Amino acid sequence: MNVCVLLKQTFDTEEKIILEEGRISEDDVKFVINPYDEYAVEQAIQIRDGQGGKVTVVSIGPERSAEALRSALAMGADEAVLISDERIGADEYAVAQVLHAFASRESFDLYLGGNFSVDNGSGQVAIRLAALLEIPHVSSITKLELKDGQATVHRDAEGDLEVAEVTLPALFTAQQGLNEPRYPSLQGIMKAKKKPFRQLTLDDIGLTPVEGRTERVDLFLPPARQAGKTIKGEPAAAARELVQLLRSEAKVI
Repeated sequence: MNVCVLLKQTFDTEEKIILEEGRISEDDVKFVINPYDEYAVEQAIQIRDGQGGKVTVVSIGPERSAEALRSALAMGADEAVLISDERIGADEYAVAQVLHAFASRESFDLYLGGNFSVDNGSGQVAIRLAALLEIPHVSSITKLELKDGQATVHRDAEGDLEVAEVTLPALFTAQQGLNEPRYPSLQGIMKAKKKPFRQLTLDDIGLTPVEGRTERVDLFLPPARQAGKTIKGEPAAAARELVQLLRSEAKVI
């Protein structure tokens, strides 16, 4: 079972976000594997350990993304691929196109990724890739069972549970609860240094520059929340005052 894990490096969710000219400042910021992608890496390793095969983690991003890929290798993945090229657009369309070009040159039985990335939160890349590969896709899975070329998955549907059966190859995105990602051991970190690590550009996968189709024009923090108000007095008078405040200050009625 050859498994491809789609991995993205994101800023640590514990970091304080600082915006400069509509962009997140990367000065002294700690970067990690996107938390939802960790579930995908763990699941891929468990599948490999149970059924054999290979786990390949692939990322599209700047050179610093290599750190996240090496962390996945230390967890137990077999091979890492970093596609880094300034000619790749920044949106989900461009990233999916590049992943498709790479995947079309490889042979994978299963694709795993995170439900969404904590920086952009779009949840689009995996869905777009599945469409380009023309394979089934199920998002937000919390359980995965494989048998005889079929996959049975449990899907988190906003508090409800859906069960789906699809034929492999297929692509799934992981939700919290799928597993408990392992921490890289010292032995795993040492082994990771000797594992295959490919660094590719668009030329290596036969692509010309891939422009994005959307553009972020601005990024800003929400306005500071005002302190709440306590309304005192008799219920009827308090209700009248509340309605007045909702109309004049909150402007919701």
